[in-house]
Amino acid sequence: MSTSQDLGYLSAARYGKQLVKIARVVREGDQHFIVEYVIRVLLEGDIESSYTEADNTVVVATDSVKNTCNVFAKTSPHVLNPPVFALHLGLHFVTKYAHITKAFIDIEQLKWSRIEVNGKPHKWSFIRDGDEKSLVECVVDASGGKESVKADLKVGMKDLLVLKTSGSAFENFYRDEFTTLADVSDRIFSTSVSIQSTITLPPNTPLTIDNLSDIAKELDFPKLTSQIRKDVLETFAEDESASVQATMYITMQNILKSCPAVKETSMQLPNKHYIPINLSAFKLDNGLGYEGGAEVFHPTADPSGYITATVTRK
Repeated sequence: MSTSQDLGYLSAARYGKQLVKIARVVREGDQHFIVEYVIRVLLEGDIESSYTEADNTVVVATDSVKNTCNVFAKTSPHVLNPPVFALHLGLHFVTKYAHITKAFIDIEQLKWSRIEVNGKPHKWSFIRDGDEKSLVECVVDASGGKESVKADLKVGMKDLLVLKTSGSAFENFYRDEFTTLADVSDRIFSTSVSIQSTITLPPNTPLTIDNLSDIAKELDFPKLTSQIRKDVLETFAEDESASVQATMYITMQNILKSCPAVKETSMQLPNKHYIPINLSAFKLDNGLGYEGGAEVFHPTADPSGYITATVTRK
């Protein structure tokens, strides 16, 4: 219980449910669709007394939060569209509960792709073809009033593992007494892409549950997220990379060019190092004497370079 003897005050509070795992099958005749989500929901609002006065009357139980996710997985018309589903969940929490003013909805989507049979995608059979995950980060904010709800929405991906065996260099970097790394004009470049793009919602469409279909139609999230992924992969493949930093910057510029709804993009790229193995003891030439010549490598996960940046539309 809060008393005048307390040495501190509650300056921030947020709670909810994480690791809510849901798989949803949608059947349209004999054509089936599946999404698999890991959801986190956190709530803010007039909840201070639950911390300072042991007053549970303001607590929407985290079990109720989990149940809401399950019910909406069944009833929401937007369940197959992760960004819109996140908006739907967030709008529900800030409109249903008068004392809840912010909802933070994070969705991680696991990858299921249709199996091809005789060159055609199967109607109800799928394969997990990689560790790549699609991401949504959504903050629905009703702190300015329930009639003027706003949202901050990000879409992205993580664990997109890419590698190229040429077209990457790292030269002319800063040198001092701690430098042992040699210049290299051709090397393996591999990384696990994480990216988040902040989306501008339609300014003339009020953010309400009833308007979500119009917002979804205008922004076309499947096309938008596919284009972001395309820009990431094509830039990685085609750029004659002077550094991870340079390739990252070009990638985000290309996303701003191809996706007008994106107002800001952040990327995180850890280097996945491949170290050439010296095979001279076995009288084998592994190409260590010239750039880009090695053929046998030792993959190593750590220590690794870690490069981040954000590019914001002017």
